[in-house]
Amino acid sequence: MSQVSMPTLIAGARSGKLVSFPTDTVPALAVQPHQSELIFAAKRRSLKKPLILMGASIESLFPFVSGTAQELEIWQQVAQQYWPGALTLVLPASASVPVAMNPTDPTTIGIRVPNSKIAIAILSQTGPLATTSANYSGEPSLQTMAEVEKAFPHVLTLQATEVAQVAPITTGTPSTVAQWTGNSWNILRQGSVQLEL
Repeated sequence: MSQVSMPTLIAGARSGKLVSFPTDTVPALAVQPHQSELIFAAKRRSLKKPLILMGASIESLFPFVSGTAQELEIWQQVAQQYWPGALTLVLPASASVPVAMNPTDPTTIGIRVPNSKIAIAILSQTGPLATTSANYSGEPSLQTMAEVEKAFPHVLTLQATEVAQVAPITTGTPSTVAQWTGNSWNILRQGSVQLEL
């Protein structure tokens, strides 16, 4: 049942099911933010490892962060420079973020707009989704929809034929993760994007 069309995948995501689709880095496991515990359970992931909120645009993600007018301006400039792209910004979370996305530190949220036409097409229909790489915790990231379908048979994965039509650019390298410290950026994980600090 796993491989499905884009409309079926979007409908599934909207109804709270776990889904998987390609991004510009590695395939994502995704779910509505308030259903985040489904990802932790499926991946056997430690609750100490927060999920990333992926959205189709800066505008769709900024309601989930909270900062001063000056901070919002700085974050927006960085987002406009690097998004869509493989940069995750870890920012102070607004009250809109479900605790389930980051159970050990609900005060922060990682946000990203992927440089992937498929991912953006899906996210523009579902709204921002809680995401992480499609793999079991501690194992290498899966690289194709077929691998995801085999590892997670209960997850709705995007049909390979739909993926092939767009020829997604996937680097296979996770995103760079940069956390705002109150006045500067701290690189938590160096990925394919070099953030000019």
